[in-house]
Amino acid sequence: MAGLLNIGLTGLNAAQAQLLTTGHNISNADVDGYHRQTVIQTTNNPLYTGVGFFGQGTQVAAVTRAYNQYLENQVKNSETKVAQYSAYNDQISQINNLLADSTSGLSPALQDFFAGVQEVASNPTSVASRQSLISTAQALAARFQTLDARISEVRQGTESEIVSTVEQANMYAKAIADMNQRITLAQVSGPNIAANDLLDQRDQLIAELNKLVSVSTVTESDGSVSIFVGSGQALVAGGTVTQLAAVPDPNDPQRNAIALVSDNGIANILPERLLSGGTLGGLLTFRSETLDTAQNTLGLIALGIAETVNAQQALGIDLDGVLGGEFFKSPTPALTPAINTVSVSVENVSQLTAADYVLKYDGTNYTLRTTGGVNIPLTLQADGSYSGGGLNINITDPSEIPSDGLLIQPTRYAARDIAVAITDPRKVAAGDPVSVSPGNYTGTVSERITNVKTTSVAGLDSSGDGVADFAPITLSFDSATNTFTASSGTLERYDSSTGTWVTSGAYNPSTDSAGAKFRITGGTAPDTYTFEFTAVGAWTNGESLSFSPTQAGTADNRNAVAMGALQTTKLMLAGSNGESTATLQSVYAQMVTQVGNKAREVQVNLKAQESLLAQAADARDSLSGVNLDEEAANLIRYQQAYQASAKVMSVAQTLFDEVLSIAR
Repeated sequence: MAGLLNIGLTGLNAAQAQLLTTGHNISNADVDGYHRQTVIQTTNNPLYTGVGFFGQGTQVAAVTRAYNQYLENQVKNSETKVAQYSAYNDQISQINNLLADSTSGLSPALQDFFAGVQEVASNPTSVASRQSLISTAQALAARFQTLDARISEVRQGTESEIVSTVEQANMYAKAIADMNQRITLAQVSGPNIAANDLLDQRDQLIAELNKLVSVSTVTESDGSVSIFVGSGQALVAGGTVTQLAAVPDPNDPQRNAIALVSDNGIANILPERLLSGGTLGGLLTFRSETLDTAQNTLGLIALGIAETVNAQQALGIDLDGVLGGEFFKSPTPALTPAINTVSVSVENVSQLTAADYVLKYDGTNYTLRTTGGVNIPLTLQADGSYSGGGLNINITDPSEIPSDGLLIQPTRYAARDIAVAITDPRKVAAGDPVSVSPGNYTGTVSERITNVKTTSVAGLDSSGDGVADFAPITLSFDSATNTFTASSGTLERYDSSTGTWVTSGAYNPSTDSAGAKFRITGGTAPDTYTFEFTAVGAWTNGESLSFSPTQAGTADNRNAVAMGALQTTKLMLAGSNGESTATLQSVYAQMVTQVGNKAREVQVNLKAQESLLAQAADARDSLSGVNLDEEAANLIRYQQAYQASAKVMSVAQTLFDEVLSIAR
């Protein structure tokens, strides 16, 4: 009787364990990270008798959770990518909306500025037109500053989120380490006795950490889990945590770099390319791929318009006959750290790109590379300075250059720093300083000379008062030799077949009457001035014309026309042949297109990863998730098993009573 009673008792205990586990599954059905648990029953060892083996009931062997490492890894991989693209999308959408706005973008202000230039070209003596041009220039500078301020706000927000994400990652890492210790104690009998609920909690912590930064895991023999980031740097090892930290970047202290802080407090910076995945990976990728490029490109346009307009302004004269001064306050490259022994200026804006540079000195040689690692050749100049990448670098004491290098940012803050330099409308240099007038010629000047254009003004102001006052130069024609001669300076003709200037005054009225391009260089080196002109028509022997300074107040619009032509002239992004490939407007259009395309790419990738995550989660949940209908059926099943086991015990009790009654 005792054997039957014990068999019933084992069935009762097993059914009770099943009911407890089923109830536990139902109560945790909506808990994130919970895996359905199952009671594993085995048969007790049978009792041998002379006629055979008799069963001894059942026992609970283990309580396991429905867990598949492969499916879990699929979910975690998808989750970290969804988090990465989501963070990237949240940030880039702000830049995309800002640049693509047809009213608040740069294009309207740029067009208004050049419309103002055209208005001055149409009426060069109108002070009202000149004042309108200055107003549109101020509006353009303000638009640059507004766009840069908004991008800087996005940058500040990104840096703050990086710091916040690192703090959250450290919090989860500490929680995982604590959970490792609890699991190790709970599974002291061995990893086969699983602490299922603790394992679920730890897996959920790892999943949350993985959403912040992509991690890899290794399960140790004691049941603890080691967490690695980057290329295998340990973040958690058993109960030990290595803290992540957002530290100032050695090359650019205004941006955060991610480092692992060792026990002795030394921060070992991790390369950004190794921190992929998760919110942190999305923020870092957005910053390097889009944010830096967008702000630098905006600055490149600001620097481009300041440099080119100033250069053209310098080639003209204002209403008072004074050579043009600065139109815009041209931004200067930023140096980090700021040291007095190195100065950097823009030498050729067409060779600049939207890159930042790092200058290093090894004790013998200087090297200049972009922050992306592209080497920029440096050329030593006669004055001891170096030229490269559109920059001129003057170094008086190389020992002050940091070992990590000197960060040079030619365009980063240009949009913030651009400003209009002139306030007096009379100072707009709309005219050209060189004019042509009849000498020994009674016809119309334009039938002999056209397109007079000054290309260099050094030496035009011989008295130093800012007024072009060079001595007149007479151009005479000799039909016997079909040549021009200039009364002073060097006369050169442009050879279109080679693209070079050659010292020559050759002009054949029968073949060159449609136009031959010449230039005259005057003054004394190094202060020489140059102007170009086109000789046309049937020159006759002895004819001459005179080049002289343009008089103040003359209705001359030649320089204003040249300034207006900057709108459609390719001035930026010189190719390998040195020729510029883009206009100011097209550089902005490229930036808007690149940001828009990247935003669309991120959105598409985000949707694709969300779909993959849903599929992976469904596959995992089909194995590990709690099905309430199934658990409800199990409740009835195990209730009946409990009742049946109780009935077995009841029968045993009845039989035992019957035996006792025989004795009575």
